Amino acid sequence: MSEFINNSRHRVNQLKTLILGLHDGNSVEETQAKLVEMMGSVPYSEVVQAEEELIEEGLDREEILKLCDLHTDALGGAIDTSMAKDIPEGHPLHVLIKENEALQKHIDKIKHFQYAVDKGEPSETDRKTIIGIHTLFNELMDVDKHYLKLENLLFPFLEKYEITGPPMVLWGKHDETRAFMKSSIQLLTENGNIANEELSGFFELIFNPTLKSISDMIKKEETILFPMSMDTLTEIDWYEIQQQSEDIGFCLYVPETEWMPEISEEDIVTTKSSDKVKLSTGSFTPEELEGFLNSLPVDFTFVDKDDKVKYFSEGRDRVFPRSKAIIGRLVQYCHPPSSVHIVDQILEDFKSGAQEQAKFWIPMGDKFVHIAYFAVKDKNGDYLGTVEMSHDISSYRKIDGERRILNYED
Repeated sequence: MSEFINNSRHRVNQLKTLILGLHDGNSVEETQAKLVEMMGSVPYSEVVQAEEELIEEGLDREEILKLCDLHTDALGGAIDTSMAKDIPEGHPLHVLIKENEALQKHIDKIKHFQYAVDKGEPSETDRKTIIGIHTLFNELMDVDKHYLKLENLLFPFLEKYEITGPPMVLWGKHDETRAFMKSSIQLLTENGNIANEELSGFFELIFNPTLKSISDMIKKEETILFPMSMDTLTEIDWYEIQQQSEDIGFCLYVPETEWMPEISEEDIVTTKSSDKVKLSTGSFTPEELEGFLNSLPVDFTFVDKDDKVKYFSEGRDRVFPRSKAIIGRLVQYCHPPSSVHIVDQILEDFKSGAQEQAKFWIPMGDKFVHIAYFAVKDKNGDYLGTVEMSHDISSYRKIDGERRILNYED
């Protein structure tokens, strides 16, 4: 045992020396070669320990952040993740991994568009390609929900077990990626008709660094964060994370299987909060409230004050299909780029108090659909969000005379 401890201590010291060497200007290639030569594979727990000790010894977290990509590239191929346990389907970590797979697929699709742009005529403008890239970047903004689950659900549990260095470093990388994404979306929004030559320049300037930032985060999560988390957190910890995940939403992937931990029914009950939804004029159980809303012949979608989709009803005959993947997504990214300006105008007018409702009606095949938006406010008149109500009113348009006798519909 003492030999194992000594070997582990020696490897941690070597890792610290290598990371500091990167800090002093050693190349990634040189560091990678030394790593393979000296120790082969490295348990991810020792990478975490080395980072934690460097921070405790005074290396600024910002310096660790700057070095993060460098030493991930240098150590990436040599980190041993075999300690990670098998992860059952539907488990919160399984969901995070599937979200990463979906993110990578979106990155690959954007890369295919880039190939077409680079091979096309420099002066040519392909509106379909620009819209395709814009749509994929809009969907890629779902990465924010992935990061929010890590920051607000997973990281607090790691900190409970006194693992603070990696979460802090990764959170900083999340913010860098968010800034990249914001810049990419802004470029696409402001440049709807551009030639291939300029679009290629955008890839070089911001799109490729954005995609690389997301891909690098996937590598960091799956080589260090996820194995470490699986070995650290308990079944009850994971169950609590699962219970809160839907409040944030899912990133380009919705789990089909509900994972149940191997813990007692008593432990499960203690992790759940009161199941009553208490309102000023009464209360519901979640089942009653959901059944009530889904029984109405009107589709509801609620967008909070930060423009994020928080809820939609699931009636039998929805006018517009919805997927749970939109929960937590900015409502602007749920609409085609050509109509986002209308969405923004409605939200701006609702927030400023200039307007409180907006209504539209459109024919859709054999339906005649009424769509209404209402500003939602608290008792003090402060803006809480917007509710969208969609309703097929074709049957109402046919009503004539009166009905006073009970007559059930077919």
